[in-house]
Amino acid sequence: MKKFLLAAAGGTLAGVIVTTQIAGPLVAQEAERKASVYEQLDLFGDIFERIRAQYVEQVDEEELIEAAINGMLTSLDPHSSYLSPNDAAAMRIQTRGEFGGLGIEVTQEEGFVKVVAPMDGTPADDAGVEAGDYITHVDGESVLGLTLDDAVDMMRGPVGSEIIITVVRDGVDEPFDISIIRDTIKLTAVRTRTEGDTVVLRVTTFNDQTYENLKAGLEEEIETAGGLDNINGVVIDLRNNPGGLLTQSIRVSDAFLDAGEIVSTRGRDPQDGDRFNATEGDLIDGKPIVVLINGGSASASEIVAGALQDHRRAIVIGTKSFGKGSVQTVMPLRQDGAMRLTTARYYTPSGRSIQALGISPDIVVEQPPRLPDAEEGEGASGRSEADLRGSLDNDSLTEDQRRQIEADRAKAQAAADLRNEDYQLAYAIDILKGLSALGPGED
Repeated sequence: MKKFLLAAAGGTLAGVIVTTQIAGPLVAQEAERKASVYEQLDLFGDIFERIRAQYVEQVDEEELIEAAINGMLTSLDPHSSYLSPNDAAAMRIQTRGEFGGLGIEVTQEEGFVKVVAPMDGTPADDAGVEAGDYITHVDGESVLGLTLDDAVDMMRGPVGSEIIITVVRDGVDEPFDISIIRDTIKLTAVRTRTEGDTVVLRVTTFNDQTYENLKAGLEEEIETAGGLDNINGVVIDLRNNPGGLLTQSIRVSDAFLDAGEIVSTRGRDPQDGDRFNATEGDLIDGKPIVVLINGGSASASEIVAGALQDHRRAIVIGTKSFGKGSVQTVMPLRQDGAMRLTTARYYTPSGRSIQALGISPDIVVEQPPRLPDAEEGEGASGRSEADLRGSLDNDSLTEDQRRQIEADRAKAQAAADLRNEDYQLAYAIDILKGLSALGPGED
């Protein structure tokens, strides 16, 4: 018994000695690290004082400190930044769906401003700005080397004023200028319409209004069609949707899922991770869905596309999405400013991160360049037997049958016109027609 106790005591003592031997260097390293941080902060203070006292011109001290803060944040990633009180107020207004500007979502890549997507119906969209464009100059001044916020500031101005941006576009040999008239941007988060037997939900952004707009618009289209049985499915058009609020992307996904994970987020600390699950209830009771995406579909758009794709609830078509798989938290600061900091990555239900990879569509469908009007009609004479003088009438049809044939012909022509106008959307609608013709399948 005594030997056991001694052995136990000896083991405990040895453990204490070993622990002390390991902890000593760790404590010293932590102390050295803190001392190094304080030295760097002292260096910052020295530089600030030298600039304030000896720079060739008098400096604005507040602007200097803001620039230092913003430089620290923008060195982390393209989406972290400092928001001045004015910028923070503008961001809060934007999430409510109305603000002044050009109507483009931008990021920064290799020193240049890159267009994530123009917003539907905005001055930038009307002027011909496209997703993937690089903005190199604003009113003749280069944006190379500026922070993203500084470049955005250059693009701001009074409503009704003109701005000229210089754009580099893939496939175009030379940079070119685009003139845009600034305007108040009033975003309709979701626009709904029916094409044939298909309801099309055009989701342009994820702001405070998105889910309610989508739900109300969908219900109105279903009621107009005479009930859910009279539609063959839904197209959710997320092309050129730059994203927005995480909460809204979760609600939109949940609108078409009965159960299962929608998205999970993981920060540096595992305890800070979160998981969001669907609740029971599908707005269209399992009707087929096609989701449309392209290179301008980012962030919240990719969450919706990824969730519906992973649950096999929708067929995703189009081209690869933007690939923004990080979550930013806006943190209020003193004096009404704010900090936008990347705090987590998000993962689709299957556990994949789309950061820098994007969502790959189930079916790749490119949007072909639109042909000039003169070329669209080539190869077809437009004449038939019925146009020939003295041709015989068809005496085998009743008047009702004739009207039905004319209605079917008009529907087919409308589909052909849509194919010329928007090939990707027409392709999505054709998929739903095919699924409808096959009838309900079995799991």
